[in-house]
Amino acid sequence: MPQRGPSAGDPDKPEGPTDKPTGPPDTPADPPPTAPAEVPPPVPVPAPGIDPDEPPAVPSGKFGTPGRPLRRSSFLIGFTGALGVLLAYTLYLGIRNAGGILVLVVIALFLAVGLNPAVVRLRRWGVPHGLAVAFVALTVVLLLCGGVVALVPPIVTQSGQFIDQIPSLLDELRRNPTVNDLVERYDVVERVQGAANAETVGRALGGVLGGAQLIFGTVFRTLTVLVLTIYFLAYFNKLRALGYALVPRSRRERVQLIGDEILAKVGAYMVGALSIAVLAGAITFVFALIVGLPYPFALAVVVAVTDLIPQIGATLGAVIVSLVGFAADLPTGIACAVFFLVYQQAENYLIYPKVMRRSVEVNEVAALLAALLGVALLGVVGALIAIPTVAALQLILREVVLPRQERG
Repeated sequence: MPQRGPSAGDPDKPEGPTDKPTGPPDTPADPPPTAPAEVPPPVPVPAPGIDPDEPPAVPSGKFGTPGRPLRRSSFLIGFTGALGVLLAYTLYLGIRNAGGILVLVVIALFLAVGLNPAVVRLRRWGVPHGLAVAFVALTVVLLLCGGVVALVPPIVTQSGQFIDQIPSLLDELRRNPTVNDLVERYDVVERVQGAANAETVGRALGGVLGGAQLIFGTVFRTLTVLVLTIYFLAYFNKLRALGYALVPRSRRERVQLIGDEILAKVGAYMVGALSIAVLAGAITFVFALIVGLPYPFALAVVVAVTDLIPQIGATLGAVIVSLVGFAADLPTGIACAVFFLVYQQAENYLIYPKVMRRSVEVNEVAALLAALLGVALLGVVGALIAIPTVAALQLILREVVLPRQERG
């Protein structure tokens, strides 16, 4: 069969020379060139003090080319430091001038924390929140009024009796030859008459006005604490939630757990202290009725109020009642001293540990030092809030500071 030559041609194949390589058949083909490895762009490191998420400021050029940033000169550093000192001193002056109001706020906060468990208990019984707060506040007001009614009449009566007995006391002194000799020798009568001038009268009037100012100031502070306590009780949950909302979310759960534990300890301490004080007042009232002390209810209120002061309050109340007993007669005074000696032992070793064991556990030395520092800083108020403050600091130390030191 004749074969078609290239002249006949294949319509599918082009004419002309073929693409067959002319080189040696065993020579391998050159490998294709590889692309250079891509180098990742450098990660920009933000300059200190610049927010990386904020877009860079691009000058518009309308106001010329910006110059180099100012250097931190010694004058600028000194001016900034002086401004900081001035602001700190202004803040100190503000806190010092508002110290009285801040103390009232602290008292109201502690009272609200101590009374909040009663509100919570009433809420569990189905009482609405507003009625529970009103009931607790009314109870506090009634107790306060009862204490005032018990204390004011004896003070007024005893003061009136003392004023009425002044002429008789002076007559008895004048009948004494020794006193008469001293009066004539040092011209006491003339000195007294010379002292009774306008200046002395003005000072006496100022003293009266000072006493009135003290009374009205005490009433104002008491009403302020009462109103603030009612407000804090009414908005207790909202204030607590607001305080926890100020904490970063990553630490909020732990802060909330520790904060709730601190509030529980403070509330338990306040309830326990009030219970022990009421018990001491009730026992004192019964004892005063048995031995025939004057004004037994007033003495019971004094013992209950002083018993709220840790470490030294019970001894102070016992001294006051014992002095009243010795003023009545010697056997009554001895009976008062023996009674309070026995009762304080029972309170210190039986009542107080059983009531406070589940609420706060504070070392005795720490409690004594806290009470002394509290009295030195804030007086009686500092002594009242010393123990719960130490309990809160002890919890923070045990749960936050010491574990952090162990990890470090």
